[in-house]
Amino acid sequence: MEMTPELLAHYGLDREHDRLRTGRGRLELWRTQEVLRAALPGAPARVLDVGGGTGVHAEWLAADGYEVELIDLIPLHVERAARLAGITARQGDARHLPVPDESVDAVLLLGPLYHLSDRADRVRALAEAVRVVRPGGLVAAATINRSAAVHDMIHLELYLRPEMRKVALSALVDGDLRHAHEGFTAYMHDPDDVPAEFADAGLPGATRHGLEGAFWLYRDINGWLDDPERRALVLDAQRRLESVPSLLGVSGHMLTLARKAS
Repeated sequence: MEMTPELLAHYGLDREHDRLRTGRGRLELWRTQEVLRAALPGAPARVLDVGGGTGVHAEWLAADGYEVELIDLIPLHVERAARLAGITARQGDARHLPVPDESVDAVLLLGPLYHLSDRADRVRALAEAVRVVRPGGLVAAATINRSAAVHDMIHLELYLRPEMRKVALSALVDGDLRHAHEGFTAYMHDPDDVPAEFADAGLPGATRHGLEGAFWLYRDINGWLDDPERRALVLDAQRRLESVPSLLGVSGHMLTLARKAS
């Protein structure tokens, strides 16, 4: 999660604040809430939100009664998150957390692994989460699936542009998404590689949850999400499909959970 010019330029657009609060990004938000609410210890418990951006998850966690500390690499994100009620925010790197050993009940990495292209760095970030979480505590990490760029660019019709098509197809090979739409760069996981990274960090037995399924690619998904009755049906459908192995890679994002040994 280096402070690269590309990373600063992308997040300097200040679009991260609304990404999950509007449009089809709401599906990722609501499904993340579902999975985490079923796994987190009861409030009040201390949650460390690493790479928490402008606080989109920290905000609802604090509203649920959790004690939330947010750490993010981007100064603009920290500044925005610090304005939210009930949240402590400071700058930091997922690989070197400024947090004491075994001092929190859960660690969320809902963004850092996107920006760590080296496997050793991803394992280091997960190992840091293991260090700071209490025995029996939860570690949860989000990853972008390897096929997401191809799916998303076709959905947005960016795939018609040869330079964008080249970027998406290259990411299918090695997971390295470079110079993509609006300057976004990322590492994109093969879903089957994530449990091994967890295990190497000291978190065996991880469980995987596809967040959006195929629904994020539906042309009329916003209409479904806008309507409470239809939204409930979509969420229920994906809840039933979230751990089907053959469907994990269809989701744009996957959420992987494990607990530190007691």
